[in-house]
Amino acid sequence: MATRRIADEPAFILHSYDWSESSLVLDAFTRHWGRVALVAKGAKKPTSNFRPVLLPLQPLRLGWGLAGEVGQGDIHTLKGAEWAGGHVLPTGDALLAGLYLNELLLRLLAREDPNAPLFDLYAGVVRVLGSGAHGDVLEPVLRSFELLLLRAIGLLPALDVQTLTLAPLQPQARYALIAEMGLSPAAGEDRAALTGAQWQALHQALAQGDGAFAAAVRCVAPLALRLKPQLRQLLQYHCGSPLLRTRQLMIDLQSL
Repeated sequence: MATRRIADEPAFILHSYDWSESSLVLDAFTRHWGRVALVAKGAKKPTSNFRPVLLPLQPLRLGWGLAGEVGQGDIHTLKGAEWAGGHVLPTGDALLAGLYLNELLLRLLAREDPNAPLFDLYAGVVRVLGSGAHGDVLEPVLRSFELLLLRAIGLLPALDVQTLTLAPLQPQARYALIAEMGLSPAAGEDRAALTGAQWQALHQALAQGDGAFAAAVRCVAPLALRLKPQLRQLLQYHCGSPLLRTRQLMIDLQSL
């Protein structure tokens, strides 16, 4: 039977590791096939055409031969890779942020489970990182991506009702997003908690379809620092152990 080939597929490299002395296995996030594993034969050789192209946080066009039935999670053979252009590699804090997003996708997405809207969201965020975003811009961008990622894969509870009781939120009451319980009344002086009105505004922003990311960034901007610990706990809960490597790296750098 002839090997089926995929060509000119929009993709990003999430991670790579050694396959042999000269080859790599790539974890790629693609628009139409989801997260796929690809072996890039000879990619470590100095003369390889793959070597300067297979970089993280760069828009690529990939081609590969299918190793087996679609959806089986097989490792496929990379046949072609080209840089799609558009922006340079992020640096500094933006680079760390991009590697953090890559780790989230690796930990939370099943292989060969397509999600074109999520791919487009990720591509848009990478463009923002490549533009030199830093400081005050990064926080709402990252928090918005985290919210939309959790929503896309069904791990974000509805933000307009209390999760356990489905009771409506009271606009002036304070609520916290708790990993094991969802959106619940805040306990004591929880400084990270948001009001019911703020959670409802986030819920509406995330439901804006193609405009959800821009709407979320605007809504998240004044709330980003309070959302950060709540989303951190929720994401780690669903990622499981160990602690996200990029998060541990950020902690270590801040302690220097």
